[in-house]
Amino acid sequence: MKVLVIGGDGYCGWATSLYLSSRGHDVTIVDSLGRRAWDREHGLDSLVPIASTRRRLDEWSRATGREIRFEHVDVTDYAAFSRVVCDTQPEAIVHFGQQRSAPFSMIDREHAVRTHLNNTLGNMNVLWALHEHAPQAHLVKLGTMGEYGTPNIDVEEGFITIEHNGRSDRLPFPKQPGSFYHLTKVSDSDQIYFTCRVWGLRATDLNQGIVYGTYTEQTALSAALANRYDYDHIFGTVLNRFCVQAALGHALTVYGSGGQTRSFLDIRDTVRCVEIALENPAREGEYRVFNQFTEMFSVEELAERVARVARERGMTCEIAHLTNPRTEREAHYYNCVNTNLRSLGLEPTLLSDETIAGLIALAGEHAARVDLRLIPPRIEWRPKAEAGQGAPAVA
Repeated sequence: MKVLVIGGDGYCGWATSLYLSSRGHDVTIVDSLGRRAWDREHGLDSLVPIASTRRRLDEWSRATGREIRFEHVDVTDYAAFSRVVCDTQPEAIVHFGQQRSAPFSMIDREHAVRTHLNNTLGNMNVLWALHEHAPQAHLVKLGTMGEYGTPNIDVEEGFITIEHNGRSDRLPFPKQPGSFYHLTKVSDSDQIYFTCRVWGLRATDLNQGIVYGTYTEQTALSAALANRYDYDHIFGTVLNRFCVQAALGHALTVYGSGGQTRSFLDIRDTVRCVEIALENPAREGEYRVFNQFTEMFSVEELAERVARVARERGMTCEIAHLTNPRTEREAHYYNCVNTNLRSLGLEPTLLSDETIAGLIALAGEHAARVDLRLIPPRIEWRPKAEAGQGAPAVA
């Protein structure tokens, strides 16, 4: 089918674009390259070198004989984006084109506002473009498990049946977002649900857990097709940070007690989940939610596992606990349902010692590119008067 991938130059978007192209879909990427600009703004860089967008696309064409078109368009520019939708007439739109970092959104007022403008305005533009120019197209939107927070009940897939005063209804699951970024994702879900009810759009909201890994069959074809490996305090993910620290012989930095439990999945499952959603589209007027993850770990469990894998390979690896810069529960109940994607054929790729060892080895290969100043947390969720001196730096 004809698929528009918004944010196709980013981490999940790039892997998904290549995967869908390899499966025979007609792929067009829409991207403002904003993520590359944010890296430059904050002095960040992927641990693994990332080629220019043009170089990436040329290499994909050379390696596979398949073409992925690219539109340098900001989704917040409605005129430009709607032109792309009109020209391509997509059968599906996969929407990754958002600022996806909770710490970025908590830096200050400006970054919070920029996150809302990019994410909320961009999502509304996508919905209006579908409504006006491609009403039959299926929207597959990347949400986040972080919308739910950590309630003291099981997290269902988007909806929950409530009984109150002798009556019952099926309602959206209550949301407890933990950052301004997560607030935008809640707003996205509300917007999409509303337009499906009112305009008859069809949409699948993929509430994704924390993604790890850089390897897919497609990105492995060439160094020019490599995907991102973010380890810094703004865009880096916890497993990446631990693996980089292990490779360099530094203590693994756990925020607080480490009891924070989150959901995780391999990047190879991310691309497969998107494909499953595309192959089994929502009906007209249907808004559905798939909780997109395969496993749940506490931060402490993850640190202990990385440390064990590193030690088994002859490395010295300790665990250090830092003052938590975030406002979050460090010990809580966490049990999430994820049956929809499994029922449609997802076969989970579980986190293995080999995957962890591979991420540590990859960090070791690029150790000279690591900037240790970018690892310690610098962004406080709490007001400065309450935060005190913040987390200690890592040597």
